[in-house]
Amino acid sequence: MNLGPFHWLPSAPLQPLALDWLSRAGVEVAVLRLDRIDPLISGNKWFKLAPHLAAAGEAGARGIISLGGAHSNHLHALAAAGKRFGFATVGLLRGHPQDTPTVLDLQGFGMQLHWLGYGGYRARHEPGFWQPWQAQYPELFPVAEGGGGLLGATGCMPLVKQVRSQLNALGWDDYHGWWLAAGTGTTLAGLVLGEGGARPVYGALAVPDDHGVAQQVAAIVREAGLQDGGYELFDSSRGGFAKVDPLLLAFIEESERHSGIPLEPLYTGKALLALKQQVEAGRFAAGSRLVFVHTGGLQGRRGFAAPAQP
Repeated sequence: MNLGPFHWLPSAPLQPLALDWLSRAGVEVAVLRLDRIDPLISGNKWFKLAPHLAAAGEAGARGIISLGGAHSNHLHALAAAGKRFGFATVGLLRGHPQDTPTVLDLQGFGMQLHWLGYGGYRARHEPGFWQPWQAQYPELFPVAEGGGGLLGATGCMPLVKQVRSQLNALGWDDYHGWWLAAGTGTTLAGLVLGEGGARPVYGALAVPDDHGVAQQVAAIVREAGLQDGGYELFDSSRGGFAKVDPLLLAFIEESERHSGIPLEPLYTGKALLALKQQVEAGRFAAGSRLVFVHTGGLQGRRGFAAPAQP
């Protein structure tokens, strides 16, 4: 299996975020621009995929089989990597067939798709879920939804070192925590592991509580041998995954206009709005410095009435 350049990890720039509500509160935020590392294998996906692809190569697999929805950034990055580096990809999708921009890309990249319905997709955490798929695709390496699990989390640990290496250029001597969107919680768990309790990690949930993100993060942290702590989760799903409302879209448009940083409504837009709400509620004292992780996913905005990128 050709792993291409996945043996190394790209570096993302750290960029100050200038917005009036931060200035009023005396809170400083810098954005780790993972959206800029690659046009297709964007955001946190490269970091989560790298250890899975390494494990697949060691297992002698000829490709990857994984899960996601009709707007899945994970499947989009995986399919693009498979096309670019020449390995087979299969996607198990939530719901019923639909032609979203993401799905059309998956097909264009050569990913084989199977639609599981909603009940079938909910069974993804049950024992034995993978058995029939591994019987059908014995040469493919199974990867959990979103590139999850301890493997995916360990791929995100180097982000801590990347940020620390750029603090001087930013004019910071330190920072007081992380803020990021959480879809499966894998990247959040990786940051918790990377920090080792030194700084808190705050996760803005892009999905409702019943998706089990809290349980997944706790399981990864425990599997890594750490105590379950060092992070806090906030509900920013706004009623459900992929739920978009006029207030959110207006906030994204205004934030993009003032900051010049593109957002999307599934993850980064919701996460930044949740941060604004917490800052205005006094959750962070004046002088606090936070790193906001831009987890990419800008391709997903094509399926929504989001404003044009600046």
